[in-house]
Amino acid sequence: MTRDGLETRLAAACAIAREASMLARRRFHERPRSQLPDFKGHQDFLTVTDAEVEELIRTRLHGLFPDDAFFGEEGGGSFARDVWVVDPIDGTANFARGIPHFAISIAFVRDNRVEIGVIYDVMQDELYTALRGAGASLNGLPIRTSGLAEIQHATVEAGWSPRLTHEVYVDLVKNLKAAGANVRRAGSGTLGLAYVADGRIDAYCELHINSWDALAGLLIVEEAGGWTNDFLAGDGLRNGNPVLACTAELADRLVAATGIAKAP
Repeated sequence: MTRDGLETRLAAACAIAREASMLARRRFHERPRSQLPDFKGHQDFLTVTDAEVEELIRTRLHGLFPDDAFFGEEGGGSFARDVWVVDPIDGTANFARGIPHFAISIAFVRDNRVEIGVIYDVMQDELYTALRGAGASLNGLPIRTSGLAEIQHATVEAGWSPRLTHEVYVDLVKNLKAAGANVRRAGSGTLGLAYVADGRIDAYCELHINSWDALAGLLIVEEAGGWTNDFLAGDGLRNGNPVLACTAELADRLVAATGIAKAP
C-alpha cells in the first residue's frame, strides 16, 4: 500500500468520525432521562445508538474502500489483509447514564499491524489521530506522552472487564497502589489510551480488552512517544488481550506492577 493510500484512508476516517460524532451527540441529547439501557451482559451496556453509529461508519467506509474488510463491535464483520476495526461508542455505560465521556474509535489494520488510528471524543469535540511513522495529533496539533518516570507521581487508569473475576482487578489496583500510583477509572478504555498519548494521564491498563476498543488508541500512544505491550500477539485482533500503554519511562515498573508482559 502506498503512503498516499494510507493518507487517503486517514482523511476519510477523520471525516467519517466527525459525521458519526454528530449523530452520537444528537442521540445523547435526545435520550430520555427515564430510559433504561439494554444489557449484553453483567454491567455490559447496549444502546440503539451503538448500532446506528456503527452502520453509518460501515456504510461510509464501504462506499469509499469496497475492497477493505470491516469489523465492528456491534455487527461483527470479517477480517482480511486490510480491515477496519471499529467501536462506534466506547463508554456506552457513560452514554446510557448521561455521562458525557465516550468516544468513537476507528483503526485500520494491514497484515496484523495497525496503520491508522482515529479517536473522536464526541462531547469534547476532540479528534485524536495517528498515521504510523508520522506522529500523533489532537485536533491537528502534535501531542506527546507526559514523559513521567516516577511511578509515585503517576496517574494510572485501570479498566475493568466482566470477562474476568472481581478479585483479579482488586489485586491489580492493590499492586498499583502499593507501587505508589494514583489509580482511576473513567469508563472508556479508548479515551484512557488517548489521554495517555496526550499526557493527561501516564498509563492505561486492563487485563482483557477487545481490539475494537484498543487498536486506534495504541497506535496513537506509540506515535506520541509512549510504550505499549504487544496487544496483537496470538490472536489479539479477534479475541482481545491484556493492554498496557504508558510513558516509555514507566514501562518496567508498570509491567512489574500489572503482570502484563512485555513483547518477547
